[in-house]
This record gives sequence, C-alpha cells and structure tokens, in this order.
Amino acid sequence: MRIQTEELKETRIALEFDTSADRFPALREMMGRRECDFTGPIRSRLRALRIGDMVEVEGDIRTTVRLSCGRCLAEFICPLEAPFTLTYAQPAPAAEEPGEPGPREMDVEAAGLIYFQGEDIDLTEGIQEQVILSLPLRPLCSESCKGLCPRCGTDLNKAACGCLAAVAGSPFAVLGRLKLEKD
Repeated sequence: MRIQTEELKETRIALEFDTSADRFPALREMMGRRECDFTGPIRSRLRALRIGDMVEVEGDIRTTVRLSCGRCLAEFICPLEAPFTLTYAQPAPAAEEPGEPGPREMDVEAAGLIYFQGEDIDLTEGIQEQVILSLPLRPLCSESCKGLCPRCGTDLNKAACGCLAAVAGSPFAVLGRLKLEKD
C-alpha cells in the first residue's frame, strides 16, 4: 500500500486497495487478543494530491468486523465506514548552524503531518489508524439491547428473570419516606 510521489507531479491519482486485516500489525494484535475479528478485507479508496512539498491523501475505508456487545456479550457483525484525510511531508533539512536565527519551527505532530522518507509513501500506518479510530468505543448489538441481569446473568433480550421483581426497590426509596420538619 504505497504511493509513488513521482506519479503525483502533474495530477491527482486515485487508488483502491483491498487488504487483509492480517497485514496491519495493530489489527493483527487486536484479533490475537480476541477483541474483534475482521470478517472482510479492509477496502480503501484514496485520492492523492501533491501540494508543494506535502502530499494530501483523502479517502475512505470500509470493512466489517465481529464484535461482542457491551451489554449482553452477544457477538454481532458491525460495518465500519470512515472518511479521512492524511497529510504527509518530508522532514525539513537540519539547520546549518544551531545558533542561526530563523522562523519558529512548527511541531509536525501538532500540525497533523506524517513524515515520509524517499520517493514513496507507505499508507499502512495511516489506514490502520483510521480503522482503529472508526471502531465503536462501546459496541452494541442494537440500541435497544437490554443487556444481562446483574444478579443471575440472564440475557434480558431473550427472557425475563424473576430477580428484578424480587428486588425490594431502589436504595433511594427510603428518601421518599423521609419527613422534613418545617420551621
């Protein structure tokens, strides 16, 4: 998954990649820890454009991933789609003399730039980052998921349990019976 900067001298280029999640180190590690399982390839559609010494890559990623619900623990398939823009730059040459006054150097990471060396740009890290950022923080099989009973563990989406009826009420119910003296 590389872009040759030589191709970008005159025009914008469009690229498409279908890549297995195993080719991305962090995604492979997540699958090894059983945090998720990618059920399809990572599809990337990209457009790259040279702007001076920088290369701007914009596009989107699409894939499907198997996750465990954060409420009921059931596995479900979740489609992921995310647009993104990445800006790549070659490192600035070092100053000739350390005491030479000059314009204040901009912090590359704060500006959101990604360094690249040579004549080609490896997109693996950037696309991997976008996939991870598109994963839900708390995956849910559905917005209406009722989850598990905190007492007996019954999946409340499939069956009701007697635990909730047996509970005497909220621990705050006693505050409703509280009588305050008036002055």
